Amino acid sequence: MSALHQVFENGLEHVELLPATNDNHGGVIVEMEGAMGSEVFATLLRASVSEWRRQGKKGVWIKLHIGLANLVEPAVKEGFRYHHAEPNYLMLVYWIPDTICTLPSNASHRVGIGAIVLNDKRELLVVQEKSGPFQDTGVWKIPTGVVEEDENLFMAATREVKEETGIDTEFQEILAFRQSHKMFFQKSDLFFICMMRPLSFDIEKQELEIAAAQWMPLKEYADQPLTQKHKIFKYIADLCSAKMQGEYTGLSPLRITSAFNNSFSYLYLNSRDLNVSSNSSDQF
Repeated sequence: MSALHQVFENGLEHVELLPATNDNHGGVIVEMEGAMGSEVFATLLRASVSEWRRQGKKGVWIKLHIGLANLVEPAVKEGFRYHHAEPNYLMLVYWIPDTICTLPSNASHRVGIGAIVLNDKRELLVVQEKSGPFQDTGVWKIPTGVVEEDENLFMAATREVKEETGIDTEFQEILAFRQSHKMFFQKSDLFFICMMRPLSFDIEKQELEIAAAQWMPLKEYADQPLTQKHKIFKYIADLCSAKMQGEYTGLSPLRITSAFNNSFSYLYLNSRDLNVSSNSSDQF
């Protein structure tokens, strides 16, 4: 733990500071894991912020392990606010200078997928849900789900289809996506409609969330009353028709590498029109 010497009228006082590391934006990060009394923490925090202000630091991030809930109140009393929470920790932030705060906001969007799976008989893989807004409505819809942490879109689409219907698939393209706001816990939502190629055809529905699953003629899906009223259902049917007629090309993932740290990610693009080889070593 670092230390600061401050001179007062009565002489020299030795003041300890909270352990911290510098971030890449002129701020500091404190990770609290060991137990500490709230009064001791408050004293160290005040001294630390005073020193960081002297050093010209900007944002202060305090990461509190879930077992350190007693340190939340003293941090809030010193002007810290909540930034985000995860299963094992809570993050608090404080902006030191008397300027506009430029700390990034917490994650603003949740990401979901919907999977279009068409077989050679022009049938669409559809499900009825046991919970949610379509529970007990008799509405047939495509498999949907939420992308998990550290999961790529195409992996999420493959997983969700398998979990809900037992069907193995191969990801092909992103056909469209929808952005909406004030959804789950008032967050915005990005919903990607994915084209999948079936690798198996025998359905084994998930018992926990799925009431029924089947291969349905596309026309039957399109003729559902809700499909005519609910725009996204209608456009899903239109996308299916366009794909079957070869009139629509979506976005497929291309694996790319960062020049900064050699990490890789996926860029979704129209590889056909861009003349990207499907045999490229950077394809997923």
